[in-house]
This record gives sequence, structure tokens and C-alpha cells, in this order.
Amino acid sequence: MARFDELAAFATVVRERSFTRAAAQMGVSQSALSQTIRALETRLELKLLNRTTRSVSPTEAGERLYQTVAPRFADIEAELAVLGDLRGKPAGTVRISATESAVQTLVWPRLQPWLPSHPDIKVEISSDNRFIDIVAERFDIGVRLGNDVAKDMIAVRMAPELRMAVVASPEYLTSRSTPRTPEDLTKHDCIALRLPTHGGVLAWEFQRRGKTINVHPSGQLVFNTTALAVMAAVGGQGLAWASVNFVKDHLARGELVTVLDTWAMVYPGHHLYYASRSASPALMLVVQALKEQ
Repeated sequence: MARFDELAAFATVVRERSFTRAAAQMGVSQSALSQTIRALETRLELKLLNRTTRSVSPTEAGERLYQTVAPRFADIEAELAVLGDLRGKPAGTVRISATESAVQTLVWPRLQPWLPSHPDIKVEISSDNRFIDIVAERFDIGVRLGNDVAKDMIAVRMAPELRMAVVASPEYLTSRSTPRTPEDLTKHDCIALRLPTHGGVLAWEFQRRGKTINVHPSGQLVFNTTALAVMAAVGGQGLAWASVNFVKDHLARGELVTVLDTWAMVYPGHHLYYASRSASPALMLVVQALKEQ
């Protein structure tokens, strides 16, 4: 029989895809964690993980085991969090997965003033532009645009519609003609974004009078986060595509200006979502703090 601590350690390694991150999360040394996994493999007489110097991935047997035990550990943690309410006040850890933009503009600004009033609730925030299965990866709350929320989740609106903008520094535009249509972007240095779930470079989307146009940005720079792309735009390296809310401070300071405003794409606003079975008292307090006021 496998021990529960071994199974919990195994599930953490698979979820994090790293012995280093898993050991840090569990508060143990990497060597101790490796011994635990080896003991589990020996006990089951199966190889569960493929290890290289750079990555960790489950074998076929390991993936099957993970899909079996991970949801059950999530259920146990949720029930333990509910027990905290019996002490008179909600307690426990609430794990949130949100896009980079949502963390900076919505999640953290709302939680920062709320946290001191709830010292028994711990919050773990993961900034990730992938669209993930929050149940499989043991998150309590996901934050994504409204049209990306899974239909079987409870969704709560966090913000109004999201308006996108093409931005550049005034200095960049003094030496280049201002684009008037999306087609004009082919004459400019566009700072592109490559997200894990897309593989290729993220297309810029525009809409006007019911017509939608996708432009594949091309230029000298490609980043994997919007913050870095915007930073490069502030430095005069080219045009970037980001939500107006994300760049509002740069616009207010005059570090960036917008172009192609009449072609701006508007998406459904950010929503938070969670599985109904994991709705602990602590989670519901976090939901109240994050939802649209």
C-alpha cells in the first residue's frame, strides 16, 4: 500500500513539473522529496516519473495515478478548509490562477487592502496566461475573460468589457508615420507576444463596423509577458498591443499614446470562476473581495 504522504508528494511534483518547486512548496529538501518518490515507485514496482536535468513528466502509469489521486486530495483540502469555520472564523489557503494582466489590474489591487482583515486566510496567486483546468491543477479560483470560462463552473463578473489598444511612445511615432488602419502595421516594428497555449506569436485582433481583422505582428522583439512588451514600447522599441487598463498609468504619464482607436477590439470582461464543490467559507470570502463592485 502506498502511503498518503508519498501520494501527496507525487501529486505535487507532477502538478509543478519540478522537484525544486515542489520541494519549496512542501517545505522539504529536494533530496528528501526524491527519496519519497523513489520509495513510492519501489512500493508500486512502477516507474511514475521521467526525469531529465531540465524537466519532470509523468509516465503513462504516473499520469493515470495523478488523474486518480489529485482530485481526491483537492476534495480533502477543501473539506479541511471548511472545518476552519468551526473555530469561529474561516481559515485555510485559497489558490488563484489568473492571467498576468488580471493579477496586476484586478486581483492584487483588490486583495492587498483586504488581506490584513483576514489573517487566517492564506492566498496563493499564480500568474499564468495558459487556460488551465483549475480542478486538475488544484486551484480554487480561476480568472479569465468571460468567453474563456468553462460552462460547468460558477462564474462571477469581476470587471466590465475589456478594451484593447495599440500603444507606442511619442518618440517612436515622431520618426514613423502613424498607422491609420491595421494593414499599416506591416510597416512598423510590432512587439509580439508568444503565449504557452498558442505556440506561435499571438495575433492582434481588430474590429470595426462588424468587420474583424487579425494581424500577425512582426518586428525585432518577441516576449512571453505583456509587461515586458509594454516596457519595450515605453522604451521606443515599437508598437505593443495590450488592454487599456493594463497601460493606463503609462498613458496618464504621457509615456505611451494609443493609435488605431477606431479599430479597438473589445472582449467580455474578466470573470472569476470556481467549482461548486470547493466553495469553502474562506473561498467565498475571497470571491466577495474580488467580484465587481
